[in-house]
Amino acid sequence: MDFQHFANSPLNLSKNGTYYMLEPGSSVTTLASDLKALGVLKKQFYFRMLARWEGQASQLKAGEYLLTADMTPRTLLNLIVAGRVVNHTLTLVEGWTFRQVMQAVNQNDLLKHTINDDLTDEEIMQRIGHEGEHPEGRFFPDTYHFPRGTTDIAFLQRAYNAMDRFLQLEWERRDVGLPLMTPYDALILASIVERETGVPQERPEIAGVFVRRLQKRMRLQTDPTVIYGMGEVFDGNLRRRDLKAKTPYNTYTNYGLPPTPIAMPGADAITAVMHPAGGSSLYFVARGDGGHQFSETLEKHNKAVRKFQLKKTH
Repeated sequence: MDFQHFANSPLNLSKNGTYYMLEPGSSVTTLASDLKALGVLKKQFYFRMLARWEGQASQLKAGEYLLTADMTPRTLLNLIVAGRVVNHTLTLVEGWTFRQVMQAVNQNDLLKHTINDDLTDEEIMQRIGHEGEHPEGRFFPDTYHFPRGTTDIAFLQRAYNAMDRFLQLEWERRDVGLPLMTPYDALILASIVERETGVPQERPEIAGVFVRRLQKRMRLQTDPTVIYGMGEVFDGNLRRRDLKAKTPYNTYTNYGLPPTPIAMPGADAITAVMHPAGGSSLYFVARGDGGHQFSETLEKHNKAVRKFQLKKTH
């Protein structure tokens, strides 16, 4: 009777609960000892006997657990045997560069860090199983849930696979006649759309402008690619001479798409590129309110530039 009362009575846990980490290879004896040291458990022998009686002593799963105030020895064992570990989160934001992704990963204390600071981007891509691929834009922006101790490599592989799956799915559903040869071309263009506007409803229209410019063999002439090509030299001020600089990413001097994405596009930007809005606009300029003014001709575009950028009406 005393044993049954022990098995089904609440443990000595605070109302806010207690986090507990069961290390790999730990036995039920280790678990019982840890719980006693935490002040949660008094009768270690009863706890070990319960685990063996229920056939659970050899089924413990390592990980971090949240022990809640209403838990009994029986429900605690069921929790650990089921492996219902605590999940933590890390958000990768639309428009981030690979450098920003790695900063977020490296600064997260809940991930297990295996990537040394001296590893190059190429070596990191090799570690995650994609040797020879440029890392920019390859990781899907989302909020990821993971247990403590997940390696940085495993986290990056998961984000890479998420992007690859979404990109392939959208590529199969794309509109016909797009001037894009591969899913990677779509990823590059989506990264430009992502950096050009933060207004979700504008993305298909922005994509439509770029698609029509590619079809007409016009230069894309988009500032974010120039800025990306400048790297750390960019000081926040884009000058006329920068638009003439010779880099592979300068879409004012080069035709077609830049060689790689310039950022991490989100789902909306990718979908917009696969299904761009129709119309005849070939130009756009920021209005200053977050949105853009679209124009069909260079004459109308220059007028919009004077109005919204130079603040002139005549």
